[in-house]
Amino acid sequence: MPAKAHILIIDDDANTLASLARAFRLAGHEATVCDNAARALELAKADRFDLILSDVVMPGKDGIALLEDLKNIGIRTPTVMMSGQATIEMAVQATRLGASDFLEKPISTDKLLLTVENALRLTRLEEENRDLKRRLGRHHIIWASPAMREVMAQVDQVAASETRVCVRGETGTGKELIARTLHEKSPRRNGPFISLNCAAIPAELMESELFGHEKGSFTGAAGRHIGKFEQAHRGTLFLDEIGDMPIAMQAKLLRVLEEGEIERVGGDKPLTVDVRVVVATHRNLEDQIRQGSFREDLYHRVFVFPIVLPPLRDRREDVRLLTENFTRQLAEQNGWKPKSFSADAIERLEGYSWPGNVRELRNVVERILLLSSGDVVESATVARALPQSLGNADRPGPRPENSVAWSIPSTTNALSIGTLAQRVEAFERETLLAELKRNHHHMTNAAKALGLERSHLYKKCQQLGIDLRAVRQS
Repeated sequence: MPAKAHILIIDDDANTLASLARAFRLAGHEATVCDNAARALELAKADRFDLILSDVVMPGKDGIALLEDLKNIGIRTPTVMMSGQATIEMAVQATRLGASDFLEKPISTDKLLLTVENALRLTRLEEENRDLKRRLGRHHIIWASPAMREVMAQVDQVAASETRVCVRGETGTGKELIARTLHEKSPRRNGPFISLNCAAIPAELMESELFGHEKGSFTGAAGRHIGKFEQAHRGTLFLDEIGDMPIAMQAKLLRVLEEGEIERVGGDKPLTVDVRVVVATHRNLEDQIRQGSFREDLYHRVFVFPIVLPPLRDRREDVRLLTENFTRQLAEQNGWKPKSFSADAIERLEGYSWPGNVRELRNVVERILLLSSGDVVESATVARALPQSLGNADRPGPRPENSVAWSIPSTTNALSIGTLAQRVEAFERETLLAELKRNHHHMTNAAKALGLERSHLYKKCQQLGIDLRAVRQS
């Protein structure tokens, strides 16, 4: 049993309630008592109990009806039934409705505590199993293509070492999943896996995020903050989008990689850290070195073993497996009925160019499941869900009636003059404004549609001079 379990006891006999409550409290647990099923249902809705112990035969609504009500409203608290008038039929009915056990009165204290302990232990195991499945589902790499077979062979080759790895690939290809897999296959697997997206952290906060700070070290530092390097001690630190790290911070990161020591902002002594660093980027670091925005000495420190992730358009054999996996995940996450995809629907998905890669595929699958009304997803539903101007033309055919059009705004005027950089900036600005308007200025939805992190979208708007307050009022 947990160190302190909270147990709800329901019985119409006051002496039984007092006796059971006393037994649990002497064993170090908390007991709430109730003498009728209707009140018990209200208590179960309002509070969280570790276990429910209920009599079967009571005036008004009985224990079996209570068990059925609990099941109908989705309360999964383990429930043990008890009765002085027990029958086999009664026990079978209770078990079918999800009761953990059925006890016959009178019940000895030792037997009661053992039964409750077993019920709680089983529940904990089930919760741990569900959590493990969820975590494995989120972080498991799905593949069947030759391109990914080569990638996974490289992962196996380098995982057990302390070699620094640089994962390269387009946005949405699954770089963090590769980093997590490297960690899980390494001797550090029992240590922490800590990640930081360098593109999402303002330059002035980067040092504090990486190395931590002491109380009072700067305005707003109300207490000590432990940075990512300390959090990752004896584990793995994943620095995503390292190409976006400010040049001043690159020098400080280089020193940590060389010496294995950090110093908190405002601190007065170095701290030794034991961390394996894995980095990732979608940028061309070699070009950045030539442009002076990335240090060559840091490049040679982190670019020891490169792993290049192929875009989804180069691993179309994986689209079906990924679609099936995302469908299962989303159905479980949202309580939806599982669905399958027709051969034509899968073929249409395979024919799309996937500029947003695996991340875009997951978003599209979610959109498809919301649009689909039947048990089998057909090609027409996929056509409605795919962004029309970003690759659906790869699979020609008329657009179905009532389909949703997803388009990039026209930028003819904006792109007719200016340097390449100015034209790209103008294009990005108009694209962001159009997506914000389409999503009624809901930042989370707009970020998801663009395949960006929400924090990255805010940063991008700031870089492009988009005044979000003014845009909302326009």
